[in-house]
Amino acid sequence: MQEEDAVIRPMIEHRYDSGLTRRDALSLLGIGAAMAAGARIGSAAEPTFQKGAILRTVLKDIPPDQITGPTLFHEHLSLSADFMPRWMAISRAQNAARAGAGGGGRAGASAPAAASAAPPATPEPFFMQDVDLMTAELVTAKNEGVACIVDGGHPDMGRDINFLKQIAAKSGMPIVAGGGFYAQPFYPAEIATMSEDEIFQAILKQVDADPIGALGEIGSWDEITDTERKVFRAIGRAQAETNLGVFTHTGIPGKSAMEQLDLLEKAGAKPDRVVIGHVGNLVDPKVEVHKALCKRGAFVGFDRQGGAGDARQVPMVMALLEAGYADHLMFSSDLASAAQIKKNGGRGYAQTLTVFVPKLKAAGATDEVLHTILVDNPRRLLAFVPKKPRKA
Repeated sequence: MQEEDAVIRPMIEHRYDSGLTRRDALSLLGIGAAMAAGARIGSAAEPTFQKGAILRTVLKDIPPDQITGPTLFHEHLSLSADFMPRWMAISRAQNAARAGAGGGGRAGASAPAAASAAPPATPEPFFMQDVDLMTAELVTAKNEGVACIVDGGHPDMGRDINFLKQIAAKSGMPIVAGGGFYAQPFYPAEIATMSEDEIFQAILKQVDADPIGALGEIGSWDEITDTERKVFRAIGRAQAETNLGVFTHTGIPGKSAMEQLDLLEKAGAKPDRVVIGHVGNLVDPKVEVHKALCKRGAFVGFDRQGGAGDARQVPMVMALLEAGYADHLMFSSDLASAAQIKKNGGRGYAQTLTVFVPKLKAAGATDEVLHTILVDNPRRLLAFVPKKPRKA
């Protein structure tokens, strides 16, 4: 099995160079400027939405048809400064544990290492706490065709709703805030002793307190644990209760994908309101698990893009398109590192459009199909009829 760092290093360090200029990328994309201007590409009909459906952004509720360009369903705009150092420390510890177990994936302990066992965060000012810097990054992404971004953070990841509101207001970029609990290494300590019903009530409290527009990212760490199963069941119940869409984190290489959907669906979640995330890491030319998820009605997320891993993801996406599953795909880059932003020489928040999508077009994906994936599918996930009025 390929070591996890070989997959995540391109995401974190982001040193891949596609060789495309922005002009070249948008020319290949064929839809960047047009989507930013709200034009419909291709002949497929616009999706229809239930009466009263809205997209809940951090600043206001908006009609789904107001978002006419690409939505990135899983990015990060607000994390605590120590989140990624903690994440990397846990990932490397698990790699070492797998290697020590001969690659079997379960080396001793049944639960991941605690998130507190991590090196200190970098002393430099953290980019996700700099309003002006992040505003500039979002303005650039908007100019490159992005119409809406879903932030995959929530309280246990250090997400700051007020920060999201500030950068949304200053940049003009609609931002949808996620909610829930991330994965066992990052859970609040009390989760271990809380019942499923208590976790369910805690999620509803988040949704009531903040302008939450989706439940995500909701994760399992490599091998799913009993505590994570408890959280997934609570999230499934919360989806049924709130109508919000859900997007998940499956770990690398996504071996818990099917079980995540099982847990959510059995708890009451509708599969067509769920994205099983990071399935681009589940490398299989036959895309058997991916197809199985689609057949059950769920979306599958290809959401770590802009690096060397694209070479593995593009053929899998094309195989799913050939199998007729365009309306079950979702794209995003899961940006979480300072190395990835434009200021630091990275591809920025629009890299899904400027780096990944041109490769799909070169492989034969049409503008109409890409419109379905980038524009229609995220609106179908995010549009919901609220059961309670907005409070914030």
